[in-house]
Amino acid sequence: MKRILVTGAAGFIGFHLSKKLIQLGYEVVGLDNINDYYDVDLKYGRLNELGIGRDSAGTWNTISTSDSHENFRFIRMNLEDREAFPELFNAEKFDVVVNLAAQAGVRYSLENPESYIDSNLVGFLNILECCRHHDIEHLLYASSSSVYGENKKVPFSEEDRVDHPVSLYAATKRSNELMAHTYCHLYGMKATGLRFFTVYGPWGRPDMAPMLFASAILKGEAIKVFNEGNMRRDFTFIDDIIQGMVLLLENKKKADVNYSIINIGKGSPESLSEFIALIEKSLGIKAEKNLMPMQPGDVPQTWADTSALQSQGYSGITKLEEGIPVFVKWYLEWNKEQGKRLSSHISNGSDVNDESDVSRDRLYGRSDR
Repeated sequence: MKRILVTGAAGFIGFHLSKKLIQLGYEVVGLDNINDYYDVDLKYGRLNELGIGRDSAGTWNTISTSDSHENFRFIRMNLEDREAFPELFNAEKFDVVVNLAAQAGVRYSLENPESYIDSNLVGFLNILECCRHHDIEHLLYASSSSVYGENKKVPFSEEDRVDHPVSLYAATKRSNELMAHTYCHLYGMKATGLRFFTVYGPWGRPDMAPMLFASAILKGEAIKVFNEGNMRRDFTFIDDIIQGMVLLLENKKKADVNYSIINIGKGSPESLSEFIALIEKSLGIKAEKNLMPMQPGDVPQTWADTSALQSQGYSGITKLEEGIPVFVKWYLEWNKEQGKRLSSHISNGSDVNDESDVSRDRLYGRSDR
């Protein structure tokens, strides 16, 4: 089977993709820098599910082998490391690269632009250079529905113009698409940009709507509802995202072009109000809502045209009423485990993880990807 590098393997989508590829028998090397943009305990928890212990995962630039999956290994590394990253390619001889590592978040980019340039531009250039010089068969990389900005025409098609991003995060993702196009044109590389639409599900990010809402509701705190709830999102369950990515990786219907952009979404938007109502129903608690204006960088609606992916066999149609209960069940279990961990720290006279406390202070409420 092919050897696949998955960057961002400790992240939400990267974790789920790595888990699926392991199950399918691929040889997978996961890479992540485990930064503290959000609670690192969640990142280490994901890696633990893949058989990589916290001590092993925390060591820089050293590959660790999974305790539970012989075909999975992990390395902590920065994408922008121009010495160690090429050395990894030299040593591992990857066939395929899936780049899911990036500085995420729309609102966070308003106050921390430098981190987006380092990871999303400098890091991505490093990936392109390594793919170019090591004859990588196929590069798949994360773009975002954010590139569509405030486009009025719906559903959003890959053929639409995307010249007016409304956040730095979106601008970096559009830049990635243009950089990949140039490398494909100049060097004959094959690359596919993945425009993800509002991904949710178990092991999701704590700075995104599902966990923010669930956490606040359980604490009896008001949830922040931006644009006074008048937003619609193409909410896409994580299993559907992974189905689409695996289809593109295995590429049973060979594409005639080296460069392509693909939407991965459910293909039908739903209101933020309905999203909240389903979380309330699953928790059995009514939310107190703090209605707020539209935030800078946000857009009122996202809606994916998924016809291109459907031609590959995609059938991502998990309904919100199916996906939300699965997320809530996982969240309650995770919350319970974290409570046990904190209690253990306190009873042992230990301090709570400082990185987690810092990252919680930096979370920004958001309802888009």
